[in-house]
Amino acid sequence: MRALRWIVSAVVCECLIGSAPALPPQMHAQAPGYYRTEVGAFEVTALFDGFFVTKPDGLKGIKAADIPPLFGRAFTGDGTAMVLSVNAFLVHTGDHLVLVDTGTAQCFGPGLGKLPANLLAAGYKPEDVDTVLITHAHGDHYCGLMTADGNRAYPNATVWLAEEDAAYWLSEAVAAAQPKDRQPAFVNARKVFGLYQAGGAFHTFKSGEAILPGITALAAHGHTPGHTAFLFQSQGHSFLAVGDILHVHEVQFARPDVAMSFDSDPKAAVAARKALFAKIAANKWEIGAAHVPFPGIGHLRKDGAAYEFVPLAYAPLPER
Repeated sequence: MRALRWIVSAVVCECLIGSAPALPPQMHAQAPGYYRTEVGAFEVTALFDGFFVTKPDGLKGIKAADIPPLFGRAFTGDGTAMVLSVNAFLVHTGDHLVLVDTGTAQCFGPGLGKLPANLLAAGYKPEDVDTVLITHAHGDHYCGLMTADGNRAYPNATVWLAEEDAAYWLSEAVAAAQPKDRQPAFVNARKVFGLYQAGGAFHTFKSGEAILPGITALAAHGHTPGHTAFLFQSQGHSFLAVGDILHVHEVQFARPDVAMSFDSDPKAAVAARKALFAKIAANKWEIGAAHVPFPGIGHLRKDGAAYEFVPLAYAPLPER
């Protein structure tokens, strides 16, 4: 009887184990790429467009041997491949829905062009946006102004670009003076911005200009001739969309003196970064960075000649 009980128990166990449901497959998908925070009465939504990978030889003003330790410190590899996020920021002021930069659309390769889907996931439609602020006229910041079929992606929006960038990137004379391999970038800029120029929906601004109530353009020239950061202020709180004041967070927070091959004027870009970093840290402004890992929002803490980025902690927004 004892042996019989053991056999029965073994059969029952085997049946129970065999009847366990199979695990579902791994999902291999991330949550929708948007994140919200509040700045006074303004609601800021970070929008993820994707990422691209570049080589460390784009870093200028740093010894090759100094790069791997900085990446190791950030736990992001050895620096042989640099992963740059592409972020944009949507700000609801209560009176306006303002998009800072528009992502890459079809201008770049796979892994990018996700901003339109994430805008919808965040609860907004392209037609809801009434103002688009472009930090500078590089394709990963403005190509999203145009749809795949060549129409305005934001049909109800007015587009704003610094007058220095407009004079440079939209000039046929400037383009003609460039090497042939650089001319397509100028052609593309004229094509995309031209969609809004043709409809009277394109404007330029001067540094220091208040574009809308609570929104001021701050010069950060160097990366491009008119590269601009946009300061949003509400109820004593501030948020600064810094554009491409930096690209490689592992390196350029610790070493603000390091330039990038993407910079039109590397010396001016470094000077602009140092000046803006000092202002951000001193004023304790919250920042949103285009190429810092998503959502790219946080604060800067000064540490000697270096800076430390302190990411914004996740927090649900209060219900209203």
